[in-house]
Amino acid sequence: MATFFGPEEMKPKLAPTADVVSPSGKSKQVWWDSLLTRRVQLMLDLWIFLLALCLAYLLRFDFNIPQEWRLPILLQAPLIVVIQFIALNLAGGHQFIWRYTSLSHLRVFFTALAVSFTCCVILRLTLPDALSYWRMPLSVAIMGNLLAFGGVLGVRVLRRSVHESLESYQRQKSSGLGPGDAKPVILIGAGQMGVFMLREMTRQGGFGLTIKGFVDDDPTKQKMGVVHGAKVLGKIKDLPDLVRKHSIDHVIITIAQAAPHDLQLILNICRSIPIQARIIPGWADVIQGNFGLNQIRDVQIEDLLGREQVELDTESISRFLAGRVVMVTGAGGSIGAELARQVARFGPAHLLLVERAEPSLFNIERELKEHFSECLIAPLIADAGDESRMRAIFATYRPEVIFHAAAHKHVPLMEHNPGEAIKNNAFSTRTLGALAAEFASHVFVLVSTDKAVRPTSVMGASKRLAELVLQDLHGQHQQTRFVAVRFGNVIGSAGSVIPIFQEQIRKGGPVKITDRRMTRFFMTIPEAAQLVLQAGAMEGEGGEVYILRMGEPVKIVELAENLIILSGLRPNEEIEIIETGIRPGEKLFEELVISEEVAETRHPKILINRIANPLGGNLRECLERLTEAAQNGDDEAIRRGLSELIPEATLTPANTEQRKSVP
Repeated sequence: MATFFGPEEMKPKLAPTADVVSPSGKSKQVWWDSLLTRRVQLMLDLWIFLLALCLAYLLRFDFNIPQEWRLPILLQAPLIVVIQFIALNLAGGHQFIWRYTSLSHLRVFFTALAVSFTCCVILRLTLPDALSYWRMPLSVAIMGNLLAFGGVLGVRVLRRSVHESLESYQRQKSSGLGPGDAKPVILIGAGQMGVFMLREMTRQGGFGLTIKGFVDDDPTKQKMGVVHGAKVLGKIKDLPDLVRKHSIDHVIITIAQAAPHDLQLILNICRSIPIQARIIPGWADVIQGNFGLNQIRDVQIEDLLGREQVELDTESISRFLAGRVVMVTGAGGSIGAELARQVARFGPAHLLLVERAEPSLFNIERELKEHFSECLIAPLIADAGDESRMRAIFATYRPEVIFHAAAHKHVPLMEHNPGEAIKNNAFSTRTLGALAAEFASHVFVLVSTDKAVRPTSVMGASKRLAELVLQDLHGQHQQTRFVAVRFGNVIGSAGSVIPIFQEQIRKGGPVKITDRRMTRFFMTIPEAAQLVLQAGAMEGEGGEVYILRMGEPVKIVELAENLIILSGLRPNEEIEIIETGIRPGEKLFEELVISEEVAETRHPKILINRIANPLGGNLRECLERLTEAAQNGDDEAIRRGLSELIPEATLTPANTEQRKSVP
């Protein structure tokens, strides 16, 4: 099966493999590469051009060249070969490696053919009679050039085919798998991604898998019967019969950007058989060269939530971050660590990691130094609310961009610790923001939450208070741009419901949900971090609260059911789902905006919620009263103060006994 018609830019980056050793002890791959040195390749092209010209004349005269044409052919041969060689070189035919010849290189050979044929026609039409020996018949010019450039392309394709055959043999031999050890699989989806998967498996030796065919609901593919050498065995609904007929080990979903409901349907069918369903990465990984057969993975909850690929304006983010001193607070947390990873990609002059948890800081610093060795990183153990420590850091490093991700985020815990919530979430924002203004930082970005919208919890109220603090700072200091970015639940973050559900499933259940009616917005950690960077890079007046589009809300009970299914179990049969009741401060439904004054931005996933500060100049006086209450440990005074500060908040007092035991 030919495998050379894949775009070169989609070629995966492969780890080096061991050479195949021939019986003589010499490596076949090394022998082949040494044979096809650049000098040998150039000589091959010259010989192909010469043979193509001779064959064209033989075809022109039915393999019986007249005596009077033999001398002209000898005279024409050097000139035509030189013309063709120069045309191929000018078109770029000698600028790429033969074993990576692909469909994208066809234009090179068509260009060279057109240039060479044009030169031959010009010679035919313009040479005087005295030089008639160099006039080539038009039929020979056409056939000769087609044979010449078809031949040099064919040799390159043969080189790639041999190279891939050797690679495949190497992998099979190194894997230790015999011909009968490969597991039979079916690919779901015979589109571009499915065909690419098939080619890669052929090229890479299968990795212990044998493709029995495709299933696809597209009628045109079913009528074709065969796609790239593999049979289209039927529709997705035919999977149960096909699995039994072909003794399939597992199925692989090869649908690019499959909709969540399609994945859910496939998973339900696979669960009824039962058989394992796996999935391959999306086109983004393929195009970036990050695809390999070892990346075939189980379907994850992120796939079912249907998050779209984030399109970043990398040029504006690069202008925003490259060459600047960037600070990330809470750098050891889920969001902070991902922000640090994303920032490091854009080449900051210095990346400051502020974190008070020593193990978390150690882990993210080690990871970043391993993957971004050229990036200058400063691991700084500090509490973002410690003014003296943070002042020393600002004086030493002079950060230009600050991403403030340090926060207490757990709703029920903060109901029992309101003083810590406002100190870490609101007062630290005031401290850092004031320092950013004092040291003339360029941008200060607060990572906020949808729980700040009409808050019913201390945590949400403390984050809304942080947004108000930010707007107040913007009113006082115009040289620093203060913005907040608000989004919902992040999949896989510390304290997220998904890891809790997964742990409960591992223990055999039950999975505990608070209310079957509850819904939440979800976003992946990389998506959230990327959109925070994008929002920070946007030009604005300052004081904006950016809202990230979170898609449709997800019912928590359906999330729990899908996690159980993905674990290979049956909801409410093998794993029970029980309700425990809404905890203090929790909402049934989350919101993203406080008012309807929402404006579009140039990024389709980012909005601006224009919110007026209801307190104006009284905010600082109210903050002083809250500071005193926090220092005195007066939780009820904190709740009352937050309710006064945030008119839309509906905080309910918690009794003393309830606050004594943290769940």
